[in-house]
Amino acid sequence: MKHIAPGAFALARPRAVITMPRADANDPKAMLAQISAAFEEFKKANDESLKGKADVVVSEKVERINASISAMESNFQKALDDMNAKLAAANIGAGVIGDLPGDPEYVKEFKAHMRNGAVSAAITKGTDADGGYLAPIEWDRTITGKLKKISPIRGNARVVTISVAGFKKLFTDRAIGSGWVGETASRPATSTPQLASLDFTPGEIYANPAISQQMLDDSAIDLEVWLSDEVDTEFARQEGIAFVGGDGVNKPFGILTYVTGAANAAKHPWGAIEVKNSGAAAALTADGFIDLFYDLPGEFSGNAKLYTNRLSIGGMRKLKDGQGNYLWQPAYALGQPSTLSGVPIVEVSDMPNIAAGNIVALYGDMEATYMVVDRVGIRVLRDPFTNKPFVHFYTTKRVGGGVYNPEPMRALKISA
Repeated sequence: MKHIAPGAFALARPRAVITMPRADANDPKAMLAQISAAFEEFKKANDESLKGKADVVVSEKVERINASISAMESNFQKALDDMNAKLAAANIGAGVIGDLPGDPEYVKEFKAHMRNGAVSAAITKGTDADGGYLAPIEWDRTITGKLKKISPIRGNARVVTISVAGFKKLFTDRAIGSGWVGETASRPATSTPQLASLDFTPGEIYANPAISQQMLDDSAIDLEVWLSDEVDTEFARQEGIAFVGGDGVNKPFGILTYVTGAANAAKHPWGAIEVKNSGAAAALTADGFIDLFYDLPGEFSGNAKLYTNRLSIGGMRKLKDGQGNYLWQPAYALGQPSTLSGVPIVEVSDMPNIAAGNIVALYGDMEATYMVVDRVGIRVLRDPFTNKPFVHFYTTKRVGGGVYNPEPMRALKISA
């Protein structure tokens, strides 16, 4: 038998067990209090780990609490979303959908179209010039509202709806000359600014779900709501990817492609989105964020937010200022985001993770920086012929996007 030295078992310590009281999922205020309590526990554990003690158990405890806070924040947001959904449902029941009055006859005809393809004269007001069938305005508006809630870039950007094939914006290069002169001195010609244009051309996003004819005949569910839920989730996922890193090929140009050194750095007449370094080769630093925040001109700071992903937010929770105060703070009011040095944080899941050379955060006024271009209407084509016995609902939306003005935004790069 192998000899075990006395006291050898003393080296092994039990894994840290984190026990937090579970808040009622239907009580956002209780969930908010739980997040605050968890953050206090996190600060104590993180402070202990920073005292120079190489303790695996304490480090593991910090990471577990950090992950728990992230999960609680997600649950908190879901609870708010559910509450808003119930309020919206109450409004729909009262005959109003979004900010438009409901049209019971129109919705009834659309549901009939979903089930058996019947289209009466009342439904033809949704017919486009090319003969395509458009969803009712109420359904279209519902999807657009959900996209705004699910896709954080869309929810914060400038959104323009167009009724033609594209959108063109003119810019000046601001290269106008001037100079001081004496009373009788000559006034030679000064330089004249030039104009440049940017095209915002929508790409097309589609979904083509199939439902069996028997399900359509026998279904007791609201097909309109069910299909719109499926479509908005998928459209939001695709939009989120494109708005962050899209290459512009049949899709929007992503905002990260406009930063200094990226593919579209020279696309805008006013230059690229400027980059600030994090201050460490492979990590976030408090000084890096201070440099990032104060590099943005003051006129853009009023509506400025920090856009980053969930893993990066976890790293931000460990940062302190020179007096030992934590920069990250949880939300203390319903509907308000967590903050870093007082700056609201917006979670964008498609932002890159913390790694050398990555752009991990954007800071600035997204509404003044990025523009989303929507071609009017969600189009639904009912196809019962291609794949019998299934009926396909070919759903399309044309969306474009690109940087409107690079000046109100800064990017944080992981670099020393």
